[in-house]
Amino acid sequence: MSKQKSKAQGQSTGIYRSESIRDVAESLGIANLSEAIASALASDVEYRIHQLIDEASRFTRHARRTTMTTSDIDQALRVLNIEPLYGHSPNNPPSFKRALPYPSAPQAGAVFFVEDEEIDFERVLREEKIPLPKPANWTAHWLAVEGVQPLIPENPPAIPRDEPDLASAKLATPPRNGAQFPPTPPSPTRHTSSFTSNKPSQLLVKQVLSRELQLYYTRLISTLLPPTDDARKTAALSSLRNDAGLQTLLPYLVKWVGDGVVNVLRDTTPTENDGRALEVYLEVIGALLDNNTLFVEPYLHQMLPPLLSVLLHSSLPPSHSTHLRVAASQILSHLLTQHSTTYPSLSPRIMKTLLVALIAPGKSRGTREGAVRGLIGVGKEAVRKGLLEGGGARMIGGECASSPGESGHVVAAIIDAFRLLARPSAQPRPLHPGNPEDATLMGELAASLGPFFAARVSPDAEWASGLLAGNATGGTSMEI
Repeated sequence: MSKQKSKAQGQSTGIYRSESIRDVAESLGIANLSEAIASALASDVEYRIHQLIDEASRFTRHARRTTMTTSDIDQALRVLNIEPLYGHSPNNPPSFKRALPYPSAPQAGAVFFVEDEEIDFERVLREEKIPLPKPANWTAHWLAVEGVQPLIPENPPAIPRDEPDLASAKLATPPRNGAQFPPTPPSPTRHTSSFTSNKPSQLLVKQVLSRELQLYYTRLISTLLPPTDDARKTAALSSLRNDAGLQTLLPYLVKWVGDGVVNVLRDTTPTENDGRALEVYLEVIGALLDNNTLFVEPYLHQMLPPLLSVLLHSSLPPSHSTHLRVAASQILSHLLTQHSTTYPSLSPRIMKTLLVALIAPGKSRGTREGAVRGLIGVGKEAVRKGLLEGGGARMIGGECASSPGESGHVVAAIIDAFRLLARPSAQPRPLHPGNPEDATLMGELAASLGPFFAARVSPDAEWASGLLAGNATGGTSMEI
């Protein structure tokens, strides 16, 4: 009996008293709470408080502080898997004030409370209002376009430079052996009209290339141009096709190809050496397109003129003409396959140029052959529109019938175009005029292809049917 009494006295003398437990129970609607239960709950609450304070003191010591803050309590609650208390910030700790003792209850202990701050509305209204700053936002702008920094407010201002003299505009280390290194071609996407209008006397400064790139460029062009060894030319083309550090040289190479093609085609009497040079220029364009590390899209409009010039020029070297036009057609097909999705208007524009060269009166046989080869490179739809719907086969067939001696290459090109539209059969069956169906088919062939090419297609009935079926399908799709 004495042990239970001393135990009850020990529990009642703790920090958290049983009277506080009864007050909480009455606020929750629990009346007549026994003394034993209240004392047990008070002891458990006191134990939990000690445990929480002990855990929070560890955070205080690790933070090298001597004052425990509300953040330490929050961290201790999280460690004990208890939801933290919200609304208490360590940056603005509450200030506790001791209440005056009640005269009617002198036995009550000290009572502390949080003092509320009194706000004077008149003082608040008189104070200057501090505007809130704008929230952080992000926007996109061009830092540099092809190495040129746009003059926009987002970019830092350009550093003013002194006017360069003519000597400083030259390359720091010009190529050896008297080779003239070409100036930097203007960027295709850079608009210089505004700059030239403001500063008409501004000098064009050449891009300073490294000495290694200058030496590479000089030896490359000397290796590619005939007369040269085939092994060295193959190695040079392989370097253009696979090396990854040629982006700086790309505008120089494109300009070199364009100038070279113009210089060769300017001669009215081309030689065999000119034909081999044109082959090299076409191979260089193909190698540049095959190099996946080069960004060639800004220079496509500079690559197309050499290709179209080789295709449509009337006087190519006779021994190289067909080979050059076939190679240019294949490179044009490769170019359109790679970049027609990025530039949807590229194929229609090229096809329009080729159709004009094919159908326009007064064009030479070489130009018409190149136009047909170019349409083959563009695709089936271009061949169908040019030769069948546009009447190109009928017109060229009439010209070939009048002068058959000079029409071998253009006829071979049109037959290749027909093979692209429909494959010839392995076992051809000729059309017989006595058969009503064959006679109808021969009439349709003559109306679509003309008598000249209808006579060359009629020995294969299946091939003729395929050509007319493709023409009918294309015409229906165009009407829709």
